[in-house]
Amino acid sequence: MTEKTAITPATHTAPPARFSHGVRKGNILQVAGQVGFLPAVEGQAPAPAGPTLREQTLKTLANVEAVLKEGGASWDDVMMMRVYLTDTAHFAEMNEIYDEYFAHLTVPPAARTTVYVGLPAGLLIEIDAMAVLD
Repeated sequence: MTEKTAITPATHTAPPARFSHGVRKGNILQVAGQVGFLPAVEGQAPAPAGPTLREQTLKTLANVEAVLKEGGASWDDVMMMRVYLTDTAHFAEMNEIYDEYFAHLTVPPAARTTVYVGLPAGLLIEIDAMAVLD
């Protein structure tokens, strides 16, 4: 049996509850929902990258990518992404940002689901991902 390993990039702090930023078992890497927090400063509460959807989406994707890299994966390995938005009015803008961000990929894009949820005050987006490594 393959051991399950928790993944925490150096840019991330310990989660606020009992979960891992990512978990790898064998060739499967599950990235927990990431938000657009800036790298943590010890003794301070996490801060969003900014108030706009663009700022938070770009930082959220960067935070997902940090977990992927720490777990030995890349965007090419991602099979499924889930996007959680707090406002239905953000869907079109998020799609534009998402398309720009992934325009460089030469492999087929990951499958994706988008849903609307409540997030802590000030947060507009959360994204998780599942990767399968060769």
